[in-house]
Amino acid sequence: MHTIAVLGAGSWGTALSVHLGRLGHDVRLWGRDAALVARLAETRVNADYLPGVVLVDGVHPTTSIADAVRAATLVVVAVPSQGLRAVVHQAVAHAPPAVPFVSAAKGLEHGTLFRMSQVIADEAGPTRPVAVLSGPTFAAEVAAGLPTAVVVASPSADAACLVQREFRGPSLRLYATDDVAGVEIGGALKNVVAIAAGVVESLGLGQNAMAALITRGLVEISRLATAMGGRPDTLAGLSGLGDLVLTCTGHRSRNRQVGVELGRGRSLEDILRGQRMVAEGLRTAQAALDLGARHGVELPITEQMEAVIDGVRTPKAALVELMLRPQKSEADARRS
Repeated sequence: MHTIAVLGAGSWGTALSVHLGRLGHDVRLWGRDAALVARLAETRVNADYLPGVVLVDGVHPTTSIADAVRAATLVVVAVPSQGLRAVVHQAVAHAPPAVPFVSAAKGLEHGTLFRMSQVIADEAGPTRPVAVLSGPTFAAEVAAGLPTAVVVASPSADAACLVQREFRGPSLRLYATDDVAGVEIGGALKNVVAIAAGVVESLGLGQNAMAALITRGLVEISRLATAMGGRPDTLAGLSGLGDLVLTCTGHRSRNRQVGVELGRGRSLEDILRGQRMVAEGLRTAQAALDLGARHGVELPITEQMEAVIDGVRTPKAALVELMLRPQKSEADARRS
């Protein structure tokens, strides 16, 4: 058994900590909010982000990144995408040089348009092993020990095997791949499509529309991923189709719920006022459009969702724009 640092005491970081602690690992769960960490240490329950889930004995909450990573054999980063760079910057100063970092975040960094593994590599240096954990997961189900299958992606076979070995358990199965770009683009853009799925649901547009959205959403994601070096088979797997279906249809999906509320006519400001957890699709849409422009790939669903998010188009108007676009061959390689 190993000492594993989990950076981020939100729902996903807490769920991963519980899972790893259940396997017998010594888990150091870091959170930046001192009051939250104090409550975790006292009550052993993360009532703010994952109510009802009790931390197992092997999980030790801390506000010190140095203490969390100093003796770790794996460092798992489970923080929102736009805060990931700052957290990694702090962690690499204290982590042993050869210890792999595992990204459990999904998104794109504004400005650089980096995927999360690229942000880690930019801060940690080219010699540190980096892996990505992704796939169809709701934190509450992982914490509850319900059966889940995910993907671990890394250019380092050794790092991928290490994550597979240490995360594997009766309720979690991991598949390995070296297609990091495909896995990360699938994980990032599915959140944007999930917002659109929530809109479709709340407007009562029917199952035909939902099936069409998920299918064309997968095409849109796949085209950008392959333009960036990803492989089509990756997007047909757990980190592509699997994650997309779960996030578009599952009632626990924050991104889908944001879309539901937008479809009901609520303002984004009003919706976010009542949310503590981040809906990553809101932060990903514009960065994805910028990546699409860079690689010459049209992203019509993402474009319409960004217009809705920005408040320049209503959900119904966005639907009309999508339906009345010029019709094309289904196999068009760059355009939807």
